[in-house]
Amino acid sequence: QKELVESGGGLVQPGGSLRLSCEASGFDLDYYAIGWFRQAPGKEREGVSCINNRDGSTYHADSVKGRFAISRDNAKNTMYLEMNSLKPEDTAVYYCAARFTRAGASHYCLEDGPKRSDYWGQGTQVTVSS
Repeated sequence: QKELVESGGGLVQPGGSLRLSCEASGFDLDYYAIGWFRQAPGKEREGVSCINNRDGSTYHADSVKGRFAISRDNAKNTMYLEMNSLKPEDTAVYYCAARFTRAGASHYCLEDGPKRSDYWGQGTQVTVSS
């Protein structure tokens, strides 16, 4: 069975940190563009951070640039999202995703990812509140 399984998330105070993990099974993440997307209540799903599968270049949305970092560990077939200096506006359900594409990281995050990813994680709630 091909799937992405997320872990991490939870409740954190403003300024705090969290790390999300997403492990792939049944397929090799090496060949996929991967990313993290989030959806807040009443809003559309948006690309947060993505990595392409060509040269490892990354894209981060302006709202998280300098605070979030995406990475992949091919040996563990796992991707991560390190989130620092969290703000209340980061509160959302976070999803990991993968698409078999040669597209660049920004194209995947902004164009293909939200509607055309091949695999999605189950989603994990991140709540930033005091």
